[in-house]
Amino acid sequence: MTATGRRIAAWWFADAPAERLAALRVAIGAWACVYVVLRVPELAALTTMSARQFDPVGAARLSDAPLPGPVVVAIAVATALLLAAFATGVAWRVVAPLAAAALVWTTSYRNSWGMTFHTENLMVLHVVALACTPAADAWAIGALARRARVAVAPHAGYGWGGRLLATLTAATYLLAGIAKLRLAGAAWLDGELLRDQIAVDNLRKAMLGDAVAPLARILVANPTSLAVLAAGTLVIELGAPVALLGGRVARVWVAAAWAFHLGVVLAMNVWFPYPLLGPAFLPLLAPDKLWQRLREWRRSRPG
Repeated sequence: MTATGRRIAAWWFADAPAERLAALRVAIGAWACVYVVLRVPELAALTTMSARQFDPVGAARLSDAPLPGPVVVAIAVATALLLAAFATGVAWRVVAPLAAAALVWTTSYRNSWGMTFHTENLMVLHVVALACTPAADAWAIGALARRARVAVAPHAGYGWGGRLLATLTAATYLLAGIAKLRLAGAAWLDGELLRDQIAVDNLRKAMLGDAVAPLARILVANPTSLAVLAAGTLVIELGAPVALLGGRVARVWVAAAWAFHLGVVLAMNVWFPYPLLGPAFLPLLAPDKLWQRLREWRRSRPG
């Protein structure tokens, strides 16, 4: 193995506490559970659509025709229950792969009716990745009694899982930046393409009676600001791999990426809840340390 390969292997398999992977399991599993619960009415409504509108993608290609309505709802409810068990860590070796497979199916089926919702892709990848790791050796039902007897020491088995999730987060942003360069090249940097995108998206919203983004008119009227935002978007997306360095660098990148998503809301009224509310970035931020600091802060408060 080359020196570079050894450094990468040392980083990938560096020791980490079991609590770090467990914190990711709890946060991401709970998020995915709530996400599916909120989508159950939407999935039930799909049963009223014409079968001709069914264009299966992903795992849904296993089915040549739409499933009966009760089956769709039953699978969605079962997915939510499995994800709830996933978050608690109960019967991990059985529940985790079942929950991941059910989530892949449910999201694929939802995306098979005319519109692909790419905002949920990273969440699904994180759940699938967690299902392949020992994420229930701490903070889990079934592990509580064992943890009371024997402390789980940090080791590489907990480290590579968190790094896998962090790499998936960084890769999604990197690929988005590469896609912009492939589709537009250097023309993206002058801001005109971004201006057209903001204008068309908000015009469509206005025509359909949806809310227009609060900064849309201001940005469209100021091309210079759009050039700055277009360049900043590329810097954030193409620079995503630096977040894998951890520490302050990761925190700065996460803050910039979060601000980018807030800007998308203000400019286009397009929401990416998974990063906006934080779970997408947790693999880059050592969530077990965040939890410990929160507990220390609570203990330090009077009363």
